[in-house]
Amino acid sequence: MCGRTACTLAPVEVSSACSYRDRHGRIRRPAWRDGDQDKYRPSYNKNPQSNSPVLVSRRHFSKDAASEERVIAAMRWGLVPSWFRESDPSKMQYSTNNCRSDGMMQKKSYKDPLLRGKRCVILADGFYEWKRQDKEKQPYFIYFPQAKRDEEELLGVEGEDSEEWRGWRLLTMAGLFDCWTPPGGGEPLYTYTIITVEASRAMDWVHDRMPAILDGEEAVRQWLDFGAVKSLEAIKLIHPIEALCLHPVSSIVNNCRNNTPECIQPIELGVRKEAKPSASSKMMLNWLKTESPKKEGGAPESPERPPKKQQEGVAKRGSEGLMQAWLRKAESCEPAKKPRTH
Repeated sequence: MCGRTACTLAPVEVSSACSYRDRHGRIRRPAWRDGDQDKYRPSYNKNPQSNSPVLVSRRHFSKDAASEERVIAAMRWGLVPSWFRESDPSKMQYSTNNCRSDGMMQKKSYKDPLLRGKRCVILADGFYEWKRQDKEKQPYFIYFPQAKRDEEELLGVEGEDSEEWRGWRLLTMAGLFDCWTPPGGGEPLYTYTIITVEASRAMDWVHDRMPAILDGEEAVRQWLDFGAVKSLEAIKLIHPIEALCLHPVSSIVNNCRNNTPECIQPIELGVRKEAKPSASSKMMLNWLKTESPKKEGGAPESPERPPKKQQEGVAKRGSEGLMQAWLRKAESCEPAKKPRTH
């Protein structure tokens, strides 16, 4: 399953991180849908009902656009079907935050948007999952392996106009979306659900389910291009993957009101807080505490009090430099694997 994510990039960085090559080989940066970048708030701790950046085919909003063209929309987590007749979406009687892959074609809430080509890709730095340990649960942060960069790239000085994105590689999760309009009229509400599958061997020791992750540009292209790839063909892209990294994090992430870099900071299991941190953890902590002149306003504030520049959607640098720095500058990014028991 997937119940919490992190997405800390500023709107302009999200667009750059989603760069792709079109059929002519040209690098394209998808734009935000009109006004949607103002609805998005970077966060270390996103929970259901919050808005996340979502990639969709531009044709869903412009009938004249090619289905291969992309746009970034801010959508609310938790799918509200277009046929829902209550005046308040909070009156939904069941959870639609996650959609089991084996139930997509059985449940009307998911089957309808799937057959109408309403496929989307949810973007995130990574997601959190909890492993049961006796009477407690230990949270982990899960993300794509990151390419190693040199010092200048770690600090994000390659330039915002650089065609190739050299920052944090965003996790790309397959999802479905729908558009609900209040029965009495009003602004349409776009919402999404994250498709889940049985956990891979890299993940099943943490939890028995995981998001359906699209690994690579071609998988993302096929999932989004509903004009060229029909639903029954696209479903074949939904399966577990092994190429993931993870590390344990503090239980501070358990409370969705906590929205600080500490949510993603690696911890050492079984070590008391006053114990000496490892070299990689110490390095990451230094990065988290360092205020770079490249970032405006430092780390995102709490959801209740977002920074003014985030409200205006004009932040130039988010936490991308911070995120990539502490992981890439560390000695290695260990693939997710079951810990040894002997």
